[in-house]
Amino acid sequence: MNAKTPGLSKQDARTEAERLIREAMEKKKLAVTKGDTRIEAKCGKCGAPNRVVATKGERRVEFKCKECGQQQMSL
Repeated sequence: MNAKTPGLSKQDARTEAERLIREAMEKKKLAVTKGDTRIEAKCGKCGAPNRVVATKGERRVEFKCKECGQQQMSL
C-alpha cells in the first residue's frame, strides 16, 4: 500500500491515473502556440549582454548594442 493512495494497489493507481488523464484530454484540447523568441546576445565589441527578440521563423536578428551602440547580428 502506498501512503499517498491508501487502499489502492500500484496497478489500480496506474489505471486511475490513466483514466483521469484521458478524461482531462477529452474535456480540453491543448493548444500549443509558437511565439517570439528571446535571444541573449553578447556584444562582439564591448561584451555587454543584450536581450534580442526574434520573431517566429527568424534565426539571426540584427541588433544595436545597448552599451556601445555597435550594429551587429545575433548568432
